[in-house]
Amino acid sequence: MSYDIPTLDTLDVAGRRVLLRLDLNCPLADGEVADDSRIRAALPTIHHLQERGARLVICSHLGRPKGRRSPALSLEPVGARLAELLEGEILFAHDTVGEDVEELSRELNDGEILLLENLRFQAEEKKNNAAFASQLAKLGDIYINDAFGAMHRSHASVDAITGCMETVGTGLLIQRELEALGKLLEGPERPFIAILGGAKVSDKIGVIEALSKRCDGILIGGAMAYTFLAAQDRAVGDSLIEENKILLAKRILERCGERGVTLYLPVDHVVAESIDTENEPEVVKDIPDGMAGFDIGPETAARYKEVINRAGTVFWNGPMGVAEKEAFAGGTRALAESVATSEGYTVIGGGDSAAAINQLGFADKVDHVSTGGGASLEFIEGNDLPGIRALRNRST
Repeated sequence: MSYDIPTLDTLDVAGRRVLLRLDLNCPLADGEVADDSRIRAALPTIHHLQERGARLVICSHLGRPKGRRSPALSLEPVGARLAELLEGEILFAHDTVGEDVEELSRELNDGEILLLENLRFQAEEKKNNAAFASQLAKLGDIYINDAFGAMHRSHASVDAITGCMETVGTGLLIQRELEALGKLLEGPERPFIAILGGAKVSDKIGVIEALSKRCDGILIGGAMAYTFLAAQDRAVGDSLIEENKILLAKRILERCGERGVTLYLPVDHVVAESIDTENEPEVVKDIPDGMAGFDIGPETAARYKEVINRAGTVFWNGPMGVAEKEAFAGGTRALAESVATSEGYTVIGGGDSAAAINQLGFADKVDHVSTGGGASLEFIEGNDLPGIRALRNRST
């Protein structure tokens, strides 16, 4: 797929300040990075720019500080981890914009890196404020966006910034993301199977509708499966369901049937009285009152594995259960292993699925692990991502 946006190979960056928007939104624990996969995903672009003599000014968001400074959400620990991975020094600016930061950017030498403080400490970032974007633009001569996980956000460092820079482009990560996800939209190998999990049908309406036009089968797991089962008048006990989405779930089931798409639902469940129960969870076919489903059962996992094994293309987004609880992680683990051993083209759509595949050590066994959960879903839905649109409009 062509987006008519300049790439790194087409830009002369030697001796120039490159304002590099990355997605370094990593989980922190005890003041240190707990999962550095997003940092590692940015390394090829950073190396590429350093080797070509660019002077890097890196900006990113972290968490949701709601426009206020929060020491617990400082990017300083992320900078420390990035320095370790690069085996070099990184300058850290304790602010995002302003005269002091501008001076630091002007003092950079070829190949050196300045990391700005959390963009979301500034309320103007999420407001897509043009004045804030103009201040950011003073820190670079060229703007490169390699933050795929933020491309679906109309934020100042993603959208408005492009109108303030003379030269813009995409990094290597975004190029890989667009190529990998684009294969799902243009002539995927058949059968094309989607695996969707998570809590709410309402969160996945758009992607289910889009995939039902492209897929041969959709495997449903997570709490949203119980809304679909309730739509079929199946016993779901006290499981989490969206009462106001049951009619919608019926319509989705009908549309899938009309389009010849098989929508698979769990046939057994791992249940308990509550998510924090100390009792041993049970496996049942029909969920009785007083019990709730928190994971797909082993028969469902085996059935889903058979479907995955026959697939030519697999897209997975969303856990099969409450995967952060060991008692309810079996379904997600089984699906991760099934996807990892599939001979088809496999894509993990970011978010919790990416975390699971990384934690289980299967990341190198799938074709692509997206760094953007929400962005990958919106892309699959066929939406024009604000970040892509902004780069395209500025470069044409």
